[in-house]
Formats: sequence, C-alpha cells, structure tokens
Amino acid sequence: MLLLAGAAVASPSSSYPQQPTPVIGWLSVGSAASDKGVRLPALHRGLNEAGYREGKNLTIEYRWAEGEYDRLPGLAADLVRRRVNVIVTPGAPPAFAAKAATSAIPIVFNQGLDPVQSGLIASFNRPGGNITGVAVMTAELAGKKLDLMHELVPKAVLALLVHSANPVTEPETSNLHAAARALGLQPHVLQASTPREIDGAFETLVERRAGALVVSGDPFFTNQADQIVGLAARHRVPTIYSYRQFVAAGGLMSYGPDLADAYRLVGIHTGKILNGASPADLPVEQVVKVEFVINVNTAKTLGLTIPQTILARADDVIE
Repeated sequence: MLLLAGAAVASPSSSYPQQPTPVIGWLSVGSAASDKGVRLPALHRGLNEAGYREGKNLTIEYRWAEGEYDRLPGLAADLVRRRVNVIVTPGAPPAFAAKAATSAIPIVFNQGLDPVQSGLIASFNRPGGNITGVAVMTAELAGKKLDLMHELVPKAVLALLVHSANPVTEPETSNLHAAARALGLQPHVLQASTPREIDGAFETLVERRAGALVVSGDPFFTNQADQIVGLAARHRVPTIYSYRQFVAAGGLMSYGPDLADAYRLVGIHTGKILNGASPADLPVEQVVKVEFVINVNTAKTLGLTIPQTILARADDVIE
C-alpha cells in the first residue's frame, strides 16, 4: 500500500499526442521467462480478438521487475515517460505502482485482491478514474486450498508460504487462518521475497516438521515455480498451489482461477480502451472459472494415494 504515496506527484499531463502505432506498457513483477508461459500468450489472444497484433498495428514495451518489488515504481515511471497508451499490470503490486505513477494513462490490471476493498477502484460496474481490469480473487479461494490439503493429509502439520510485500498476502493469510481454525489447526506461516528466502522457508518447514504446504498465489512465486516445485519434491512435501502451471511443472495440486482466461480478458479490455473506451466506465470483469488440477504421478512419487472423493472433483488429472 505504500506505493500509493507518490500518486499526486507522479501524474503526467492528461493530453498526450496521438502515436502512429498504439503502445502498451507491460509492467510485471515477474520475468520474460515466467510471463511467456501463460500470461503473455493469453494477453495476445485477447488483443487479437480486439483487432490488435504486436508488430503489426501494436507495440508492447516490456518492463520486468525480476521478482524485486521495489523496482516497480521506477519501471512504472519509465512507462509514463515513454507515454504509452495503456499500462497492463499483472498482479496487485504493479497495479498500485502504476496508479501511483499516473492518473492519466489508462491502466488495465489482473489481480487476486478485491480491487474495491483495496481502494484501487470505486466499484466493479463503474471503476472511475483511469483504472479497470480483471479480478481473479485468489485471496478468497485460499481457504479452499487449505481444506483440500487437509483432506488429503489430515494428520500433517500445515505450513503457508506467503510474500509479505504483496497487499494480497494479508487477506489471503486471514482466509487461510480462518479455514485452519475451523479445522482446529495452527499452521506455520513462512515468508519469502527472494529465491534465497524460499530456500530458507523450506529449511524452516523441515525444522518444524510440517508435512504439507499451501503456497500463496503471489506473482513472485509463479516466477519461481520451478524452484518451489523442486524443493517440494526434494523434501517430499505435499503442496497445493493457486495455478495449474505449478502442477504441469510437477507440483501435486492446484486450486485457483484460470489464468489463461483471465489474461485473455485483460487483452480484450486493453483493446477496448485502444478503440476509445474509457476505463472509468469499463466494468471490471470477475473470473468465475476455478480449476482444481491434480498430478497423480507426483502423488505416487510422494507415496500418496489420492482418494476417489478428491479425484472426482478435479477438473483435470495429469497422469
């Protein structure tokens, strides 16, 4: 939330000269490698549906923070100086950084935090200001992830892996704790904001003899998916994630929104703004499709048998 502090001083003029080819700014806490898997292909599908193709009638300026949240304000300011037509922000921290940098350039977000409660927009139907986008509401799904993991390994001590710098962390952790209390559990909360801290979190998990892990939907963790999945395999810890790409990479389970659908909608929203729509009047979309994905090969490697009652609820089972 501290990123909002500079909003008044960083706002540019509201009248920019029309550019011959529209330019989108992509402001991501991740990296080129992490974003090219799901986010960017889905964004391009949405843009194509709206009539825009990169390199043909559209330019995209990419800015990646490489997992370093404190770089986001500077990267956002750079896009403002570039006078892009729209800034697209995957995740809550980039959205707040962009909002702090400009009140003039339209911003299209995708994030798991409730954008109204967080103060990003005025309402879902009429966002107001220069911001609209797509809400995937991962924080509200956190409790279900814990329920599923407890159902699979009911006797295991649970741990939660979160990122303290993400504004989604507070409501997500609150929902996880509420779900844990309902089950009579007291999970360990592990925090990490760098690759080294992720290694340290797993060392702490082993020391505390936690037998199962719930990973936050933080964009940084998605950026470090291979590292986290590898550590979970090395320490033989059943783990549930927010997105299917973790399971495709060898993770055990995921429960969360369909990211491909979410970023396709972000692309469509961006195209509408390039075609003249006002973000203030463009309703925020809510992704209602939730996926439950299981990797049975990983379960076998961990020595787990997935009960039929859980398998029957899965939207996809990776053999």
